[in-house]
Amino acid sequence: MAGKEATRDAYGRALVRLGATHPQMVVLDADLSKSTKTADFGKTYPERFIRLGVAEQNLMGTAAGLALAGKIPFASSFAVFATGRAFEQIRNSIAYPCLNVRIAATHAGISVGEDGGSHQSIEDVALMRVLPHMTVVVPADARETDKVIEASLAWEGPMYIRMGRLAVSPVYEEDYAFTIGRAVELRDGTGATIIANGLMVQEALQAASLLEAEGIAVRVLNMHTVKPLDEAAIIRAAKETGAIVTAEEHSIIGGLGSAVAEVLVEQAPVPMLRVGLKDCFGESGAPRELMEKYGLTASHIVAGTRAVISRK
Repeated sequence: MAGKEATRDAYGRALVRLGATHPQMVVLDADLSKSTKTADFGKTYPERFIRLGVAEQNLMGTAAGLALAGKIPFASSFAVFATGRAFEQIRNSIAYPCLNVRIAATHAGISVGEDGGSHQSIEDVALMRVLPHMTVVVPADARETDKVIEASLAWEGPMYIRMGRLAVSPVYEEDYAFTIGRAVELRDGTGATIIANGLMVQEALQAASLLEAEGIAVRVLNMHTVKPLDEAAIIRAAKETGAIVTAEEHSIIGGLGSAVAEVLVEQAPVPMLRVGLKDCFGESGAPRELMEKYGLTASHIVAGTRAVISRK
């Protein structure tokens, strides 16, 4: 496998690659093109790159108009600004009319690091998941990000794609086949199931290895699509392993953990624990130190898994 790479870097590269064969693609940015990695698309296809300045509401409104004109717009900004500052425009101008806009947000979660709590979006999945028509995808590594961008071109309706700043270890090989709405089983086991997405997938895999050394075999699911959720995979995991742990770089309120809990409580109740930020904001610091402080590491997943297994 290749070395570590941030999902935002893979996003920028995918835009340039796919732009050559999809002339209807248009990329919009809110004065952050170097950080979101859309600048390379702008250099390659300047006639299809629109700089909106620090005006996220206008970014989403313009993207909606382009979608109505038959284009496939990718509206990019930091996650905290894309979903927070422009929520009403996303709701009424994109989600309500079910337009083919891709809201491609980078710098999500506390792994943004030193930029601090004001820039660390820990509520964006919850905001986007609640909107009717909205698809929500959180890729785990660079290769999956590339697959997500490509798959989004054929998807009907609005989509929120959540990406990060921190370079992450690769999870997938080149032959990986991605499908929107279908979870990927990365490890099998019967002791419990860890359901993760984004950079927490690599933490989940590390946790599974640590538990294996203790004689506990756990299943690991990459739930890259939070909406539409792969309910069948969740129910199957609950029935076959009897305990569920979710892991996300997001508040445990309203995100992946909440989505999985909603399925379990209605269809397959089993002991469950959510690993994520516990109703708090982040702070400035080195990414790995923040993940340790806020309980987002493999060791925290291991402890959570032991706890749910004890409740079986």
